[in-house]
Amino acid sequence: MPVKPQLDDELALILLSGETPQLLLHCCCAPCAVYVLEYLSPFFKITALFYNPNIQPREEYDKRAAELQRLLTLAEYPNDVSIVISEYDSVGFETAAAPFWNEPERGRRCRACFELRLNETAQRAKEYGIEYFATTLSVSPYKDATLLNEIGGLSAVRFGVGYLLSDFKKRNGYKRSIELSKQYGLYRQTYCGCILKIRK
Repeated sequence: MPVKPQLDDELALILLSGETPQLLLHCCCAPCAVYVLEYLSPFFKITALFYNPNIQPREEYDKRAAELQRLLTLAEYPNDVSIVISEYDSVGFETAAAPFWNEPERGRRCRACFELRLNETAQRAKEYGIEYFATTLSVSPYKDATLLNEIGGLSAVRFGVGYLLSDFKKRNGYKRSIELSKQYGLYRQTYCGCILKIRK
C-alpha cells in the first residue's frame, strides 16, 4: 500500500536498509521548510517542490519562492537537496476554492487547497520516479496534521507513491523552525497566501 507507516517507523526502516531514497517535499515556504529539511535530509535525497497556487499576489509568490531558493544556498545538508519552482498560476486554486469561497477559515476551502497541492505533489513524484512525497504544511500550528495526512494518504493511493505520515510541529518542530528562520534571516510571511486572508 502506498501510504507509509508512521514517520519514526519509516525512518527506522530506511536506516536499516542502508539506502538513501528520494523524497519530493512540497514546501509552502522557507520558514516551514527549514526545519523539515534539517529533520529529513539525513534520510533522503530531497527535491523541494514550490507549488503553491494559493499564494497571491504574484509579488508575494515570487518573494516566497526566492526565499526558499536562498535557504538552499545558506544551509548545508547531509544528502543532496534540489529545488523545483512551479510557474505562477493562481487559476487552479481559484477554481478549486470557488465553491467554498464564502466559507470560514479551516473549512472546505482550505481542504480543497490542500488537496490541490498534495495531488500535484503526488502526481509529480510519480512522474519523476520518486518513491516518497511529503509536505511541510504540518509544521504550522494553524494546519491540521490529521487532515493533511488523510489527504496525503488519498493522494498516495491515487498516484501509487509513498506518502510520509507526519506532524512536523511535534517535538518542538515549530519552535525549531522559528529558531532556524532567525539564524538564516528568513522572511516570515504573516498570512498563508490566500487572497481572502488579505481582505479580512
